[in-house]
Amino acid sequence: MIVNPILPGFNPDPSICRVGDVYYIATSTFEWYPGVQIHRSTDLVNWTLVARPLTRASQLDMRGNPDSCGIWAPCLSWADGLFWLVYTDVKRYEGNFKDTHNYIVTAPAIDGPWSDPVHVNSSGFDPSLFHDDDGRTWFVNMVWNPLTASVGGKPRAPAFDGILLQQWDAAQRRLVGPVRNIFKGTSLGLVEGPHLHKRGGWYYLTTAEGGTAYDHAVTMARSRHIEGPYELHPQRHPITSKDHPEAPLQRAGHGQIVETPDGLTYHTHLCSRPLPGTRRSPLGRETAIQRCEWRDDGWLYLAGGGVVPHVEVPSPDPASRREPRGERHHRFADSRELPMDFQWLRTPDPERLFTLTPGGLRLHGRESIGSWFEQSLVARRQEDFVFRAETTLARFEPSTYQQSAGLVLYYNRFKFHFLSVSRDERLGRVLTILSCPADWPDGRLEFPLAEPIPLPGDGPLRLAIEVDHAQARFWCDAGSGPMPVGGVLDASLVSDEAGRGAHGSFTGAFVGMLAFDTSGGGCPADFTEFRYTPR
Repeated sequence: MIVNPILPGFNPDPSICRVGDVYYIATSTFEWYPGVQIHRSTDLVNWTLVARPLTRASQLDMRGNPDSCGIWAPCLSWADGLFWLVYTDVKRYEGNFKDTHNYIVTAPAIDGPWSDPVHVNSSGFDPSLFHDDDGRTWFVNMVWNPLTASVGGKPRAPAFDGILLQQWDAAQRRLVGPVRNIFKGTSLGLVEGPHLHKRGGWYYLTTAEGGTAYDHAVTMARSRHIEGPYELHPQRHPITSKDHPEAPLQRAGHGQIVETPDGLTYHTHLCSRPLPGTRRSPLGRETAIQRCEWRDDGWLYLAGGGVVPHVEVPSPDPASRREPRGERHHRFADSRELPMDFQWLRTPDPERLFTLTPGGLRLHGRESIGSWFEQSLVARRQEDFVFRAETTLARFEPSTYQQSAGLVLYYNRFKFHFLSVSRDERLGRVLTILSCPADWPDGRLEFPLAEPIPLPGDGPLRLAIEVDHAQARFWCDAGSGPMPVGGVLDASLVSDEAGRGAHGSFTGAFVGMLAFDTSGGGCPADFTEFRYTPR
């Protein structure tokens, strides 16, 4: 069986394509660098991260992009001997305006080399390409109307003004011909995430509606002509959890059709798994996939009926077995480049944030936690409700309270818990906790420890965090054995829905290593290892 989610942790907006017997899924990365995650599978059961194609400044520079901006809803396709990747770089999303620039890059293989981008348009987000069987290529995206009552975090349906279609001329590397608005959506509203699929002479348009929170849904329509008019699916929304709060996979929507070599049909979608008794999802929006069937009326339905997505789904190959995920342990002295588990924020110049040395991973203290420009944070996704993460801070010699390094559970500048090593004028090198309890828009800190904890000498420290659903606790070992640092913290705050709510934040929880130096001195912090253990 396929067990959902197939891509646990922050992996939203899945675009799927098949090349021969191999499947690829591209997902959004927002402000995390490098841009776009691409996973590979041969059985739809087991998936491996194989590429992040946007790796250089000419393709992507997100310095200054606010939280939850950056790469939205990429689309991956294969045609004419090339992979085609379409993506949006969002520069602003609050208030009435959204600055959304859409680009295309191509590559002969999934691991590149990926081309420099071609700017396509900026009329809206969620772009995709459709390669028709008559040789023409079409570009679709939603169109954003700023002249409405829409505000950041509380979108209004009129701002989502439909799905635009225009022909893409690959030779001229530009859009040509008329722009047509082919689909205005349903009464659910907030139409976005368009993908086209052709079967039996019909063009099937799948979109996402209802916003990416708990009213999210996959909407389907079809037409004999790509320009429309499009008629709605008999169920309107063939995949959704919006009327089923008991379903284990919530917020289901925004996905794409794929067919196997044997003619079976599947549909990806994003989802979330809120903590029990809450509507908070620290793991963010994840990727799931559903087995579907074409019925005699020519429409696609979930296999077995209904609209609520399933956790367990029949795989194309009954012999496939899910490979268990185990502990991930990285010793940085053994690495010539940053292990693929990890990402950083916004900048195409990572050497200003970190370097790999014979002694391990050196973070160069830059701007404060939450900076939109240069933040020395190297982290990996939280993929489990229960886990332990630990690192060794081998060397860090702060001379002022403006210098800090340690272990962080991070969502964005308004949602984090940071176990910090710093300098106190009275106590010398100390351990403390900095927390931001989803305090949007002010970002005020809380300090869970009544007093900083003095640390003996300047020796190495083992820092750890244990998370059990909504509870988190830090630990430290300064050489005399592990000791808890502070009390239990609220891990549910590090989630999409905390603070502004699910329409204001779109990523997921990360855990990793952080250093900042607001004195401007670039104080280094050396980490020798990082271990992530699901429990």
